[in-house]
Amino acid sequence: MPAFLTLRRPAPPRAMILTGATGGLGLALTGAFAAPGLHMLLAGRDPDRLAEAERIARAGGAIPELLTVPLTDPRAFAAAIADYDRRHPVDLLLLNAGVKTGNDQGEEPLDQTERVIAVNLTSAFHAVQAVLPGMRQRGRGQIALTSSMAALSPHADLLSYTATKAALRGYGAALRRNLRGSGVRVSVITPGFIDTPMTDRQIGPAPMMIPPDRAARIIRNGLARGRANITFPLLLCLLIRLENLLPKPLADLIDRHYRGTIIPDPDEKKARAGGEPFAR
Repeated sequence: MPAFLTLRRPAPPRAMILTGATGGLGLALTGAFAAPGLHMLLAGRDPDRLAEAERIARAGGAIPELLTVPLTDPRAFAAAIADYDRRHPVDLLLLNAGVKTGNDQGEEPLDQTERVIAVNLTSAFHAVQAVLPGMRQRGRGQIALTSSMAALSPHADLLSYTATKAALRGYGAALRRNLRGSGVRVSVITPGFIDTPMTDRQIGPAPMMIPPDRAARIIRNGLARGRANITFPLLLCLLIRLENLLPKPLADLIDRHYRGTIIPDPDEKKARAGGEPFAR
């Protein structure tokens, strides 16, 4: 059998970094991955929820450290990650942080757009570059980038969010090819609707929404198998793929039934003052 069909599964991580650890999915991922002896760097900005993530990690036997450097300062964030990697060689970088902002007929305040790009995209580039040299030198490691079904079916009410998630999907696919043969695996996570506070802000249809604990298990199992693409729910993905084959006028007609509005982020003022929720 060809070698590429018999790739071994990656070993369980001994040290990992999780961004967006304070959101609904982030807390679920913390619980899903926490294991005895696992070093975990949990990144987030909400002190209470970060303390909850720490409690969950310790309950699973993990050894957590907390990081509160804002993702809107990507260089400082990357420096903190690189320092952690020197102390605890990172086997898994799981980039789960994300924010979204709504728009009205294409009008999205530029400062909000810049914030979404910084948190969702720029910080991911910096984080990857912070751990990649060590992973390549060791000849092992996993990088997981959280995209969204919005990358497959653009959301008219989520302009910058859709753009950043599509960019992450493309970046992950290109990075995977770039690292072929290095021992470093790259996975792109493409979830649909997950029942989290971020989704609660989206008023409108949310088909096939799943609870965060289930989403976390799917992600954990997919990464344990070394899958390049972890997309769920599969039925929603299939329907989106079929919609993309339709003539654009017909696809636009269907899209009108799924339009929604985004409730302003209650942490937006806090973010402008220097804090970030950084969670999904």
